[in-house]
Amino acid sequence: MEGNGGLSKMGRFQRLRCSVKEYDWGKIGSDSVVAGLCSVNSGVGIDPKKAYAEFWMGTHESGPSFVVESERDLVNGWCGNGEGVTLKSWIEKNPNVLGSEVLRKWGGDLPFLFKVLSVAKALSIQAHPDKSLARRLHESQPDVYKDGNHKPEMALAITEFEALCGFVSIEELKDVLHSVPEIRELVGAAYAEQVLTLNCHDDEDKVKTMVKSLFTQLMSADKEMVSCALSKFKSRLKLKDEVTVKEQLVSQLERQYPDDVGVIAAFFMNYVKLKPGQALCLGANELHAYLFGDCIECMATSDNVIRAGLTPKKRDVQTLCSMLTYKLGSLDILEGSPVNKYVRKYSPPYEEFEVDRCILPAGASTTFPAILGPSIFLVANGEGRATMCSRKEEIISKGDVLFAPANSQVGIKSETELELYRAGVNGRFF
Repeated sequence: MEGNGGLSKMGRFQRLRCSVKEYDWGKIGSDSVVAGLCSVNSGVGIDPKKAYAEFWMGTHESGPSFVVESERDLVNGWCGNGEGVTLKSWIEKNPNVLGSEVLRKWGGDLPFLFKVLSVAKALSIQAHPDKSLARRLHESQPDVYKDGNHKPEMALAITEFEALCGFVSIEELKDVLHSVPEIRELVGAAYAEQVLTLNCHDDEDKVKTMVKSLFTQLMSADKEMVSCALSKFKSRLKLKDEVTVKEQLVSQLERQYPDDVGVIAAFFMNYVKLKPGQALCLGANELHAYLFGDCIECMATSDNVIRAGLTPKKRDVQTLCSMLTYKLGSLDILEGSPVNKYVRKYSPPYEEFEVDRCILPAGASTTFPAILGPSIFLVANGEGRATMCSRKEEIISKGDVLFAPANSQVGIKSETELELYRAGVNGRFF
């Protein structure tokens, strides 16, 4: 194991130019946090008509980051467009930057992928496979499933952030079946009755089996039947004096994705609203859909997604319905653990990643201690200075993305209020 100074000869941060993804669910133009970060990171202006959805920081081939190799790149601006040295290839040539334990466990690559998302309309109802399923899918459909890794993830709100995550409790699900007749029509009386007759004495496996049957029946419904059910739902809603929060959400989703079964599936899922600084943790095989807002996202290095609703993209209803955990009830919202008065740490139960959130008032300073794995730092807002292993200060500002090797102590000083995020290997791994 290296000592804290074992890699200090690397000398400085590696500044990164990062990839941006333009999906139709992204926020448009300057409304998008992603657009603002991408613009200053790349030196390319914001197109007011484009939907800027995701900002990727890491080594995944679907959205690689590039090492900035000269001061001229910093001055003139440069966008990762397939030219230059990727972070992945740079790490392969300098594997010690990962630290010995990370190198031994994951080889010459980062085990985590770091993103920013700006969501204007709902992403697909989806889940990410565990390692066993990911390998099988990658082997059978490598053009669709680009890698064989699992993809547990965490979403940390930058702005107020809305999502659908996991299944509601059995009591809530029974209420849905009673209060939304269109669902009973879609799934059939027999499937609905199986769930309605469940009681507190039934074991967990039986409950999950019944919910799985019900959900699979819903997601497999004929498109014409779904369209008819949604038409009835809208007509019924117009006659109601009071509309519930979930009914308002379903109506909104229907306007975004007309005649889509995922609209009705929202009734089965927990509706979560995060405040800035709150986070959600999603394991493999957990159903979810992000709805609105801007967030930091960190995950194991993978791009595998299995979709079944709220999307024009390829769907695999059978695989999604068979893979889910069918855990019922609300999810825990993570508040982070205080490291000091400026930094909170979010440590999910996955060894590949953790995230620090740093809000530094103007004129303040903090230190990120040397750790045994690599880190990526993102400056989300503000200006300041950064040092690595007590060397020369570097000016940092919004949109800067910095790679720090293992065993590097990082100091941050703010000139204006500074909002900064660090992704790294989970400290529990070491």
